[in-house]
Amino acid sequence: MVIHQGSDGHDHTNNSQSGLQPDSTHAPSPASSAPPSPHPKDKSLPSADPFYDYRAERAHLVDNSAFQAEFHSAALAHPPAVVVPAASGPIPLINTTPAPRIRTRTSSISNDNLTSPRIANMGLGVANAAVPPSGGPSPLVADPVSDSDEFEIKKLDHGPPKLDPALEAAEAIDAGLTEVEGPSDSVTAELEALYASFQRCLDLRDKYMRLSRQRLEDNPANYDGDYTPSPTPSASSTSLNKLASNPPPPPTPLEPAFKPWVIYPPPPVPFWKERDPFAEAPETTAEITEREEKRREFHWDQVAIPGKEDSVKRKRFALDSNGVYQVYEVDDLKDEPLYEVPTIKEYFQDLDDVLAVISDGPAKSFAWRRLKYLESKWNLYVLLNEYNEMAEMKRVAHRDFYNVRKVDTHVHHSACMNQKHLLRFIKMKMKRCSNETVIYRDDHYLTLRQVFESLNLTPYDLSIDTMDMHAHQNSFHRFDRFNNTYNPIGESRLREIFLKTDNHVEGRYLAEITKEVFSDLQHSKYQMAEYRISIYGRNTGEWDKLAKWIVKNKLFSDNVRWLIQIPRLYDIFKKSGGVQSFEEVVRNIFEPLYEVTQDPSSHPELHVFLQRVIGFDSVDDESKVERRLYRKFPLPKDWTTTQNPPYSYWLYYLFANMTSLNNWRHARGFNTFWLRPHAGEAGDTDHLTSAFLTSHSISHGILLRKVPALQYLYYLKQIGIAMSPLSNNALFLTYERNPLPNFFRTGLNVSLSTDDPLQFHFTKEPLLEEYSVAAQIYKFSPADMCELARNSCLQSGFEMQVKRHWLGPNWFVPGVEGNEIHKSNVPDLRIEYRHQTLREEQGMIARSSWRHAQREIESQDPAAAAAPHPDPKLQFGGALGGSAEVVGAAAMGSGPALKMPGLKANGNADGVGGH
Repeated sequence: MVIHQGSDGHDHTNNSQSGLQPDSTHAPSPASSAPPSPHPKDKSLPSADPFYDYRAERAHLVDNSAFQAEFHSAALAHPPAVVVPAASGPIPLINTTPAPRIRTRTSSISNDNLTSPRIANMGLGVANAAVPPSGGPSPLVADPVSDSDEFEIKKLDHGPPKLDPALEAAEAIDAGLTEVEGPSDSVTAELEALYASFQRCLDLRDKYMRLSRQRLEDNPANYDGDYTPSPTPSASSTSLNKLASNPPPPPTPLEPAFKPWVIYPPPPVPFWKERDPFAEAPETTAEITEREEKRREFHWDQVAIPGKEDSVKRKRFALDSNGVYQVYEVDDLKDEPLYEVPTIKEYFQDLDDVLAVISDGPAKSFAWRRLKYLESKWNLYVLLNEYNEMAEMKRVAHRDFYNVRKVDTHVHHSACMNQKHLLRFIKMKMKRCSNETVIYRDDHYLTLRQVFESLNLTPYDLSIDTMDMHAHQNSFHRFDRFNNTYNPIGESRLREIFLKTDNHVEGRYLAEITKEVFSDLQHSKYQMAEYRISIYGRNTGEWDKLAKWIVKNKLFSDNVRWLIQIPRLYDIFKKSGGVQSFEEVVRNIFEPLYEVTQDPSSHPELHVFLQRVIGFDSVDDESKVERRLYRKFPLPKDWTTTQNPPYSYWLYYLFANMTSLNNWRHARGFNTFWLRPHAGEAGDTDHLTSAFLTSHSISHGILLRKVPALQYLYYLKQIGIAMSPLSNNALFLTYERNPLPNFFRTGLNVSLSTDDPLQFHFTKEPLLEEYSVAAQIYKFSPADMCELARNSCLQSGFEMQVKRHWLGPNWFVPGVEGNEIHKSNVPDLRIEYRHQTLREEQGMIARSSWRHAQREIESQDPAAAAAPHPDPKLQFGGALGGSAEVVGAAAMGSGPALKMPGLKANGNADGVGGH
């Protein structure tokens, strides 16, 4: 458009180049391409009552030309006026070549009312344009009064925006906006629903841990005379029910005081004492060795065996119709159980609830983003603090990776030695005990010499290759071949002789080699193990045989505790005629445990052995297909088919029967047990969900990489995961694809374990071999290795007194207060980062789910809306109550400053960017 002055002294427009005529066929200008500006209700006033539509504004903002058109029309008022500079000069040209745009309109407003008050009230002005008459054309003339080169701006007074409440409510639902208290408090309704669903899963786990007494404060073995449980349960998060108006579930009562737990034989006392390093030692090495041997001696006559309970507290037990052992008062004729145990229906309903959450699309996307955020945040932390951590570790005297405590939390006893060790032991027995009768086969008793003669072998012929017990490439995804590697030379008779506790020699050979392994651990001093030994459930006498084998051979060590692994082999027992129903397996496993809890003197060896048992494991090939034959699973007494029950069914009956047992043992002051099954090694990811509800910690867990929402839940609850990358590399997942480094960076509670040194390792110290390979392949730093070692101690079931010696007096306190760097060699900076990051994630979930629950209550009870509510920021620690909001607000320059280890208040790294 060209504006020039004609001969008559008036301004004229030349539209020949502008293309602004209404009938022009040229491309419209930005002003004409935008929807027409709204006409005021009073045509004599400029835009007194503009209407605003969120959808329309969002539609404009996605297109630059449309946004410019609206901006242009708002700045020049309605209708658009042409502004001409008073001084003569070059004639300005307006390029009007935007592409035509088809726009959809909402039916909530008229087509002539689209001015956004957010833009109209920005303080934009226009030239002193004449107001056209109502309905008249817009005069394209400049103000004749203006003589300056600058435009005189007049601010348009649109007044406050007047919005339709009904439309705004619809827009809020459409946009997901529910509450806008500030830039850091705007959380969408979808996110709040996600937070509430995650919190529901966390609360379900808390319920199962509380009922089964698998928390730290539930085990009397942790009461060493100094430990006082915290008012807040260690394994529970803040409950939604407690924060909302619903009453919280009744707390499981804690005993006011337990007698200090006595470990027999007693653990070693701290050896290091402050003294002159150049002075003469108070004891010689020989004297120290002699003293330690006396301390480790086990004498049966020094063991105290309690009897039955007092007549007032006496209880009885019985297997109910659902296949779960219940405990009753002796005089209770109504048969009301003393302890609450979730029914199998309740269990599967809760399991379905968790499965519904972790399979939800938005939940998976949200969890994946949070996990990626946590991993990226860790990478940033390492970049900022790597040198600070190393300096902090160098300031610690004496302590390094080699002399921090490490626990092998997942190792099977039958494979606890390496191949060379077993080979030397077999050769030694052939030389010294070749004429000893060792087995009964084919109606004959055979000596060790006769066994090898039947195999056409001599001791000289034996070698590592001949024994063939290593898991080679042919074992990958072939669990059957892996099980065959337990047989030396492929012969089951050698396995029965050397690797079984119940055989013709009463397990003496296995006990001897076990003592040699114990001796190696004691010489290393800083390596511990939790060996898993089998109870099959074929008969009730298995427990007594195992306990007598332990006590008779005095298999007690400061460095070793035991777990009971229960193979899921019901189908094999059923086919062989060993059992008639699954209920019989349950009875064979748990009945002796209830008997010894009721009266320890009835099974004295079992009572002594159980003091060193820390929990139960469930083992078998997880990759087996689980065919569901029933629409509704039958009870154990009705499970009489040869089909093996599914993993979730097995785990429930282990959990349910352990729940009553733990409560009874807790009441009597006996140590309680944890459920620590194999889960997530292969097969269905539902196994991990069952373990999430019922188990204290798990082994393997590599399938968590496929379920981001469940992985996030494992992170929030810090469930222990004992990972074995060398084992996985041989069986199911190659080493470079193992998720261990990702889990570690994200912040999951992971540790390293060996699984089966006999099949996967070559050295005398398989646990150090596991650490060394991981450090080389995954580039773990010394601080990373020490953190993994500390995690293994935290996951282990050793008593409170022992862990205080390993990690410090307050090891169970989260954060820096629970870390003693001169014992763990883990920098306080790292512990603070891990603790703060976890608190932020937990607070974000709890705080937003609290809002969601509060709205649900208010929608059902209007009176609750008027009641005062606690500030969720105070409930969940202020800034720690929502990392997403805090990070977002800080990134926009508002909200609290981020408190990240390694960063100063000004945002600079320590030692970087000035003073």
